[in-house]
Amino acid sequence: MTNAPIRVLLVDDHSVVREGIRSLLEQYEDIAVVGEANDGEGALAEAERLDPDVVMLDMKMPGMTGIETIAALKQRMPAVAVLVFTSFAEESQVHDAVNAGALGYLLKDALREDLVRAVRAVASGQAWLYPRAQRQILDWLRRPPSPIEQLTGRERDVLMLLAQGLSNKHIASHLELSEGTIKGYVSQVLDKLGVKDRTQAALLAHKAGLVDSDGGER
Repeated sequence: MTNAPIRVLLVDDHSVVREGIRSLLEQYEDIAVVGEANDGEGALAEAERLDPDVVMLDMKMPGMTGIETIAALKQRMPAVAVLVFTSFAEESQVHDAVNAGALGYLLKDALREDLVRAVRAVASGQAWLYPRAQRQILDWLRRPPSPIEQLTGRERDVLMLLAQGLSNKHIASHLELSEGTIKGYVSQVLDKLGVKDRTQAALLAHKAGLVDSDGGER
């Protein structure tokens, strides 16, 4: 009796990317692409419907962020393995993805062989990080913890805009969220950073290099 193939759900807002990955993975008998989704909400719905072994997702999607999607997937389906497959390699993003529950992190310029190895690795419960991500995680573990590293990706977005002097209304417009939601995020940011007001939070953001000296995002 042969082992069942690894069931993979592809999540990316670009259909051509999903088609390319599907075409590549389906060349291997031990891997089966069982479904696709183009955003976080769709990923959650399809994951619950299809019960995949691996959810392979991009970090930049409309609606829910990649970090929010990973966290929600792991909360609802703890056994599912999440493999990030993205074009972005910022240290904070790698850390946030792993912290949210991702078992693998791979860039879209990866070799075909590495992509297949990554799928097989995370499906068997092994971590798979591209070399630069491995170094970033090790460097992060060696550094004294910073309160900013406690922030989620969305909270960090709010902090960067707050540090540029934007009001809750303008932050909400920029992130396409409600003003009430932003108010909640600001409260969470202040609480996690251990500061009393927006000015102190902005100073920490500048000190950490999240924004340029002229107020722009880095």
